[in-house]
Amino acid sequence: MELSTMLGMLGEGLLVSAQIFCIALVGSLPLGVLVALGRMSKFKPLALLVRFYISVMRGTPLMLQLLAIQFGPWGLFGIQTDADWKYMATYIAFVLNYAAYFGEIYRSGIQS
Repeated sequence: MELSTMLGMLGEGLLVSAQIFCIALVGSLPLGVLVALGRMSKFKPLALLVRFYISVMRGTPLMLQLLAIQFGPWGLFGIQTDADWKYMATYIAFVLNYAAYFGEIYRSGIQS
């Protein structure tokens, strides 16, 4: 394999990684605010539900979450996914995962 081919493939991977990063950041920052507000809610069922969400998302590896979101629709419901689903599943997994972390960061900042 030529050096120019390898550099081209690395460049494409870098662009995809940057795209995932940007989408995850734009999606998880505002969702993290909602998670923090839900966690601090006086309505106990909502606070407990958000607390459970945070525990699950922070307590399981991101790779497991990626696999669950990627293959869950087919495995659980028999829904066929197309080739673009892998990117959408990646965006969803990263946003949901990082929203849990940002929610706790926001909550601790608000409460301090």
